[in-house]
Amino acid sequence: MKSPKPNRKRFMLSCFISIFLLCILASINEVRFENLLRFGRCTLSNNTTNTSSSISNEQQQQQEDIRILIGILTLPDQYLRRHFLRLVYGTQNPEGAKIDVKFVFCNLTKEDQKTIISLEIMRYNDIMILNCTENMNKGKTSTFFTSLPEIFNETVNGPNYPPYHYVMKADDDTYVRLNSLVKSLKPLPKEDLYYGFVIPCSSMDPFKHYMSGMGFLVSWDIVEWIHGSDIPKKHVEGPEDKVFGDWMRWGRRGLNRFNAKWSMYNYPDPVSVCSHELVNDTIAVHLLKNQEKWVKTLNFFNHTGPLEESKMYHIA
Repeated sequence: MKSPKPNRKRFMLSCFISIFLLCILASINEVRFENLLRFGRCTLSNNTTNTSSSISNEQQQQQEDIRILIGILTLPDQYLRRHFLRLVYGTQNPEGAKIDVKFVFCNLTKEDQKTIISLEIMRYNDIMILNCTENMNKGKTSTFFTSLPEIFNETVNGPNYPPYHYVMKADDDTYVRLNSLVKSLKPLPKEDLYYGFVIPCSSMDPFKHYMSGMGFLVSWDIVEWIHGSDIPKKHVEGPEDKVFGDWMRWGRRGLNRFNAKWSMYNYPDPVSVCSHELVNDTIAVHLLKNQEKWVKTLNFFNHTGPLEESKMYHIA
């Protein structure tokens, strides 16, 4: 009978070789797994760093942006005009600025106003109702500016103070080109600024009288001064833009003045000393009293140019 020893030796040798190969394979996989873990940690770290950097850059950009509040003084019953202006301003994309457009009027007096305007507020949140009686030249503008520091008082001690660098009062028949407005404000101071179209129309001196009510703008520190000073409280009635100019003069405010003429002007029809033809270098056009004038103005500035092509519509 043959001895089984050679077979046993071959079997043991085979087992030893198999175990050795398995150990080598395990070592290779361990190295690969460790490298994979390192790569994963590196990728996660890079992603976290990139995300944090992106958020930080975004926050920094927001802090550097100019913040502007545009209050459009209008009437509660001007529903169609408000909806149209929402389209006009909502389709502009100003660069380097955060601009809030609000429609401003006094206390509501009719039941239908309360219902319809409540719906507007729920949908758009772009309406300010002041505690006053609707009027043209009896203090509505004063109430608007005086109310703002109380409305936005939560920002006083916060990182977002002031809530707005500038506040603009505009008429509802004025077309403000937001990018042009922002570009004109970039080099200007954020304190003690009084900006607009100087009256009389023939003058280019911003200290001559006052800025036209078509759309004038002041820095936030002036808004706070209006809120706390007795000068505006004692002089309320009269043409709102002239009264505002009186405040600036009597209070020695708005010493940084900027006359935006002739980038701000009245629509060319009817012809007047305050009007001229539409030009590319425009910040605001005033006296757009009907749809025809609005359409001609929007077409001149190619306002609908960014409209993208789509199979959903065709506009010849």
